[in-house]
Amino acid sequence: MFRINETIKVTHVRLVGDNVDEQGIVSIQEALKIADEQELDLVEISPKAEPPVCKVIDYSKFLYEQKRKLKEMKSKATKVIVKEIRFGPNTDEHDYEFKKNHAVKFLEEGAKLKVYVFFKGRSILFKDKGEILLLRLAQELEELGKVEQMPRLEGKRMTMYISPKKKK
Repeated sequence: MFRINETIKVTHVRLVGDNVDEQGIVSIQEALKIADEQELDLVEISPKAEPPVCKVIDYSKFLYEQKRKLKEMKSKATKVIVKEIRFGPNTDEHDYEFKKNHAVKFLEEGAKLKVYVFFKGRSILFKDKGEILLLRLAQELEELGKVEQMPRLEGKRMTMYISPKKKK
């Protein structure tokens, strides 16, 4: 992770920090002496810099802050929820409307939609019906979401992805 105190194996370092009077390039012995006087640790922050950047801080507190920042970043990350809606190639009007209403609800909640037509047995002959069904749904949901992937046949399924539009 981070090298501290005697594990830093360079001759000179760039010393930075709030509690350091002599900022700039100093020898490693001098930096270690400054850290020891303040009863803190010398932590190598940027090892790839020339010379490496070190900071005089409390190492355990530094690790705690790093973990807290990482946890905060994870909590702010958006989680994508994918909802699935399944049709048959010969889905009648009422069932279509019922499932379309669910699709509308999912898109309004901000979930991504995976809509697919499942072909059983000989119904694979109706590939064009399945594609028409999916394109019709995409057209009717146009103002709520945009088609991320056009209908594509994968084995016995014809799949299409719709992602919600950003709210302003």
